[in-house]
Amino acid sequence: MNAPAHLPSDRLPAAEVLRSALAGLLDGLPPRQAAQAVERLIATYRGATPTEAPILRDRADVAAYAAYRMPATFEAVRSALEAFADAVPGWAPGDHVDVGGGTGAAAWAVSATWDGERPVTVLDWAEPALALGRELAAARPALKDARWQRSRIGPALTIGSTDLVTVSYVLNELTAPDRAALVDAAAGAAQAVVIVEPGTPDGYARVIEARDRLISAGFHVAAPCPHSAACPIVPGTDWCHFSARVSRSSLHRQVKGGSLAYEDEKFAYVAATRRPVAPVPARVVRKPQIRKGQVLLDLCETDPALRRTTVTKRHGDLYRAARDTDWGDAWPPAHG
Repeated sequence: MNAPAHLPSDRLPAAEVLRSALAGLLDGLPPRQAAQAVERLIATYRGATPTEAPILRDRADVAAYAAYRMPATFEAVRSALEAFADAVPGWAPGDHVDVGGGTGAAAWAVSATWDGERPVTVLDWAEPALALGRELAAARPALKDARWQRSRIGPALTIGSTDLVTVSYVLNELTAPDRAALVDAAAGAAQAVVIVEPGTPDGYARVIEARDRLISAGFHVAAPCPHSAACPIVPGTDWCHFSARVSRSSLHRQVKGGSLAYEDEKFAYVAATRRPVAPVPARVVRKPQIRKGQVLLDLCETDPALRRTTVTKRHGDLYRAARDTDWGDAWPPAHG
């Protein structure tokens, strides 16, 4: 249900405020030009070679790509942050640094996860992205004092001491040594680190690489894993990823075709902290299979182990809970 239009922006859901702010970005930009910019940028981002220059070159690039990609990044990061928040109840970041944050999707996601204002710094080396992020943030009171700072994301990066560092859809743009340096810098600066990558085998591999470095630095995995032991997936056989539903804009439909009002953003992530954590007993790591009288759940468990469990009508309330359980949820539910 949509929030009433008369509510002030600080009380509207962040996703709704963001969609509204993004809708105004493409005013005056011909739809065909916007679509061509998005198609070119998608091809660049999907390339296997790390880039040596900012991908987003000017305001038209940034506006088109932000309108197309920012809602999906926001929903993926928010999903990861919500799982993290559940594992560290009662904690909220006092401040936040978003590395490679571009137009600030992760900053919006943090403000949607934890109430209140906090010092926020967004680091990126593309000045047009930072400028547009600053412009968009004017619509979100919690971000009105955010700092948008140009910074080369590489081995020379320094991150000031902070409670939370987010790194979303950035590692794929870096060389392996630069990825390691970034994760180490985040671990050295923060009490909590949340890393989100595309939900592909390569994205998962980068997340696991980062997860290992964070654990070596003394962090505890809060989510999605219910443990800080080695991932039980045999390398090359499968990959761990999740899905977040995203409302589609007219630009999405123009670029991708089709008429669905939504799409599902696949992502991989790790959320870790130096604080004590209360990880879930198990995590649903595939879309549940609902069959007549039973639900099949693929779980990552504390052991660590991967296991399929079958919940049937004989399980009563647990069966009803299983039918309402989504990919990425904790199992069993807290009230189960």
